[in-house]
Amino acid sequence: QRVSQMVEEVQKVIYHLTTEISNQDIRFQAIPYSLMYNGNITVLSPSQFLVTVPVRGLSGYREAREQRWRYYTLQGARLTPSGAPRALQQWLEVQQFMENLWQWLKADVSIQGNLVICFPENNNLHPLNKCSTFCLYSASLSGKVSVLTTGITVHVAMETSVGQVEIELAPEVEIPTAWSKRAPWPRCLSRWPSSDRAKCVKSFGFSLLARWHYHWQLSFLQAERVLLEHLDEDGGCRRRCFQALRQMKEDVWCPGRRPVITSHHLQTVLFWTCEKYPHAKDWRVFSKGLLRLARKLHKCVRQRFLKHFFVRSGNLLQHAASTELDAVAQKLALFLKDPGSSCGLLTFC
Repeated sequence: QRVSQMVEEVQKVIYHLTTEISNQDIRFQAIPYSLMYNGNITVLSPSQFLVTVPVRGLSGYREAREQRWRYYTLQGARLTPSGAPRALQQWLEVQQFMENLWQWLKADVSIQGNLVICFPENNNLHPLNKCSTFCLYSASLSGKVSVLTTGITVHVAMETSVGQVEIELAPEVEIPTAWSKRAPWPRCLSRWPSSDRAKCVKSFGFSLLARWHYHWQLSFLQAERVLLEHLDEDGGCRRRCFQALRQMKEDVWCPGRRPVITSHHLQTVLFWTCEKYPHAKDWRVFSKGLLRLARKLHKCVRQRFLKHFFVRSGNLLQHAASTELDAVAQKLALFLKDPGSSCGLLTFC
């Protein structure tokens, strides 16, 4: 209920903020207020939200046919090579879209035809940064929302009736008509989810988030939500186990305002475990299912390696602080040594 109240209040503010941003820059879309569900808001923890801001004027996406080196400075001269994209990153070029607004060719987002939302040398060129900062201080939101950091993405803090929440605003290119070639899924001989459900999941496509300087991050938030919504079609207790795991993470293993382990990490652990244990009989007993998830989480945190569910070469813990992961691993080890002593902390037991 606390998180639901936060989401409702954040929605209203985000609607007003993105409407102002869209009025300032046509390339960004306003996020409408929804009474039921808002797919642009992802709750990473009770005090940490990710808000994806859809961009306008880029449609008809197609995969790039050739790879080439990029050499950039702020002035656009070919002097220093930027690093190659990692597993969950890719270049994005204007010519990859069959239809695009001329504004995407402007110098504040384009270098030699490549879309670059944030320049490392000067974050002030970030169009979402400029618009959000202007709107926050010029509109009626100045007393409710404050800018924390401005860089690759924009971070703001908002006071709600039940506490403060930190919000990350990330530009998003939605690609609902295709599935990334970087994500070969479902895997061969995989029994979860069913082939029909997998086709449904892939029909939602993917998106690209501007969360790096030169590269765009592959995102499958919509596809992951569909998987999550249809967890227990066979009558299992997967969702109940996931909710219990999340409660233990938030209350015991990894509390705090900026936890090193987020709900997205737990969700990925759940998906991998469901794929390994695909049958309904594996999820009939709540205690066994919860311990199965806890063991998987402990292994990933201890090894500091959690594969992205769709892009296996991507490590979701790559940039996490080692000391924080070690602390979480110790708490998980204590729980797994004597899980019965923690059962009283769970409202699900």
